[in-house]
Amino acid sequence: MILRHMMLLAGLWLCGNAYGQDVVDYAPMQAIQVKISPWQTRPALIYTPDNPVPGKKYPLLVAFHGRSIAGKDLGKIFREGVTRQIHEGRKIEAVNPKDKKVYEFIVVAPLAESWSFSPQDVDPMLDDVIKRYPVDTTRIYLTGYSAGGWSVESAKTHNKHLANRIAACVTMSAPITDSPYLKRYRLVTDANIHTWYFAGLEDGYVLRNAHTYVDSTNKYKPGLTRLTVYPGGHCCWHEFYNPKYRENGLSIYEWLLQYRK
Repeated sequence: MILRHMMLLAGLWLCGNAYGQDVVDYAPMQAIQVKISPWQTRPALIYTPDNPVPGKKYPLLVAFHGRSIAGKDLGKIFREGVTRQIHEGRKIEAVNPKDKKVYEFIVVAPLAESWSFSPQDVDPMLDDVIKRYPVDTTRIYLTGYSAGGWSVESAKTHNKHLANRIAACVTMSAPITDSPYLKRYRLVTDANIHTWYFAGLEDGYVLRNAHTYVDSTNKYKPGLTRLTVYPGGHCCWHEFYNPKYRENGLSIYEWLLQYRK
């Protein structure tokens, strides 16, 4: 009996380390591998509703991490962002202000080895997640903080197909994207992607970036953006990702649910 137990533990350890990671309990999220090509995967954490209803589809929130989280340790994803809220016991659900119904989210948080998630990997990742989980494809949302905000802005300006899949975004304290992406905000407006930006008053570089993103959108179509400028620097995302945070009566999750494809 003892030998069988030891063999089971050894098998679990080997399975975990097949991806270069120890076996860790990530509850209430689960560790998965998401496909970014027929031959490549990336590690990720996923959160699904506690009691999913058969046949029901759920909004998908893709959460991109900051640069300090990048690497091979999935557990670091819990340090900040939506995943930190989940790890601290908060449910990611909200009332849609339009139809007054409660929506539970599926949340996927991919891990990049450096910086944050690459925009060219977002489309195949979405394909993979949609095949495996009950995603409402009219309600795909992106969010990210710091380098993860760069991932959001890069993804929605990557190409027309990807832009047309995204309903709305929340971008916090984002670095500036590469020049070709900055020139493609017509994709954002044509796809009617709404974005709520956050930037610290004392985070001058990031604040300028936020204004650049807003102006790049307004150039083609005003009314798709909002900007929250808060006291502080490159910080404070935990406050805004908390489902209890409200601005003009809405949390970021309630605000997202207003928009769909």
